[in-house]
Amino acid sequence: MELILIRHALPVRRELLEGVADPELSETGVLQAGFLADYLAAESLDAVITSPLRRAIETAEPLARRLQLEVEIVDGVAEYDRKSNEYVPIEELKATNDPRWQQMLADDWSNREETREHFGARVVTSIDAIVERHRGQRVAVVCHGGVINFYLARVLGIADSVGFFYPNYTSIHRVMAARSGQRQIVTVNETPHLRGTGLPIGLYGT
Repeated sequence: MELILIRHALPVRRELLEGVADPELSETGVLQAGFLADYLAAESLDAVITSPLRRAIETAEPLARRLQLEVEIVDGVAEYDRKSNEYVPIEELKATNDPRWQQMLADDWSNREETREHFGARVVTSIDAIVERHRGQRVAVVCHGGVINFYLARVLGIADSVGFFYPNYTSIHRVMAARSGQRQIVTVNETPHLRGTGLPIGLYGT
């Protein structure tokens, strides 16, 4: 089957004193999600799956509508910061050399909600279960940068990490998954739908 991992579009910045931030898409993010839907609508998808976080759901919805599919929510592909009271786009953290940016660069898990081991096991188990349920199909999974990093690192057989590369907003990452358990990466950071739109792509391009 073809597994299409997609990072969500750009959300708003949200910092709360208490509670869960869980931000919605920004105006730019809504446009990015629309271009993603236009691009993937030409493909024959059998399912559109998303993390339970708003930025992922709102990215998945335009695509699901175009394909007349129901959005399926899978809790296990939520990001490691799902319960955080703040969300600051990584570009803003980098621009100010925020300590949280340095933590990401160092792949430091010392004050995160989940251990690296728990997060990794959750992601891999959840994605492998999606693969098992959709044998022989093409499935889009809208999720998060940390989820994509960890899963692709596992496929590549390198050290488990949530920061070995940077997935752009609405970037597409294709993996062929065989019944035997073999996984083969086909594309990484596919973003032709954003080229020439004037919309930001992420850290490395517009």
